Amino acid sequence: MSHITPSALHPGLVIPIPSPRGVTFDLDGLLVNTEELYQDVGTELLRRRGKPFEPELLDRMMGRPQQVSLRIMIDWHSLDDTVEALAAETKEIFTSYLDARLAPMPGAVALLDLLAAARIPFGVATSSGPDFAHDVLGRVGFLDRMGFVLTCEDVREGKPHPEIYLAAAGRLGVVPKQMRVLEDSHNGCRAAVAAGAVAVAVPGGHSHRHEFDGAAFIATSLADRRIFKALDLTPPEV
Repeated sequence: MSHITPSALHPGLVIPIPSPRGVTFDLDGLLVNTEELYQDVGTELLRRRGKPFEPELLDRMMGRPQQVSLRIMIDWHSLDDTVEALAAETKEIFTSYLDARLAPMPGAVALLDLLAAARIPFGVATSSGPDFAHDVLGRVGFLDRMGFVLTCEDVREGKPHPEIYLAAAGRLGVVPKQMRVLEDSHNGCRAAVAAGAVAVAVPGGHSHRHEFDGAAFIATSLADRRIFKALDLTPPEV
């Protein structure tokens, strides 16, 4: 049995929760630094059109499927572009960024190693498309380690709807409360909480501004020792 202190909501209160029987990771900005790259792509897309990429716009787009996030961008700035045109331009810019700058997030490799050693199954649930998700995971050597990779094409409703995390629990063969979800965005965290999973927020970069209502706690990175405790793992020696 694990214990989690939801310090943001009830300081000092320790709540017993079932030991984890599976873990689901978000992808962008959580396992790999693609959220940072997405921000740079969005900035370049809008720079070409003489528009700024405001923090408020980024907040609305983060954690959502590409078709939804690009529609938000178009509506926000009243662009004449179609979603399809922006998606094609995004892919062109993003590919060059991936080749030069893609990297795992701090703590990701060690955490996956320990989960595998403990035989706790894990997978990915992302708002990205399957081609992109498999490409990125393959580039950093994570693809073959995943028990499953759920993408926007596996669900009807994108995050913050809980559908993808309910599907993840099904892939793990557990009830949602036995699953830990690690998320970096408010939309992803909302999806996990709504599914009934135990969510841990791991904000990075811009998402430090987000609110993570319902999260068990807010971690500093995937190397945060509280994450290992929440997963019943022994933290690696510092």
